[in-house]
Amino acid sequence: MTKFPADLHPDLIGRLEATGGGELPRKMGIEFDELSADYSMARMPVEGNRQVNGLLHGGAYVVLGESLGSMSAAIHAGPDRFVVGIEINATHSGSAREGWVTATCQAISLGNTLTTHEIVVSDDSGKRLSTIRITNLIRDIR
Repeated sequence: MTKFPADLHPDLIGRLEATGGGELPRKMGIEFDELSADYSMARMPVEGNRQVNGLLHGGAYVVLGESLGSMSAAIHAGPDRFVVGIEINATHSGSAREGWVTATCQAISLGNTLTTHEIVVSDDSGKRLSTIRITNLIRDIR
C-alpha cells in the first residue's frame, strides 16, 4: 500500500494507483512505498532485472529512478497537469546480484514548469549502488 500526502487530490491518487507507475515499472516489479513531491521511496527486485553477467542491469536502475522521480514530479504538478522527462543521468557505483534495491527520491527544485529530483539506489545492506538525477517539464493537460 503506497503512502500518499494527506492533502493529495483524490483524482491524482486514483490516476497514480490505477497506472501503478506505468507498464514498464509494473513489469519490473517496482513497488512504490511512499510518494510525495519532496520525498518518495520505492523498491525493485534484482531477480528478473539482471543482465547476462548476473548483475542488476544498469538500465533497471534508471527505470527505477525515472519512475520514482516522475511520479514525484507528477504529484507536485497536480491533477490538471502532467510531466515529461527532459533530462536524466545516472552514475552507477555498485552492483547487486540478489535481493531488492531501494530508491529514495529527494526534490532538488520544484518550480512551476520544471522539477529536478535526485534518486539514490541502495542494496539491502544500505550500500549506494546508483545516483540518478532527473528533470521533468510540467505541462497543462489539454
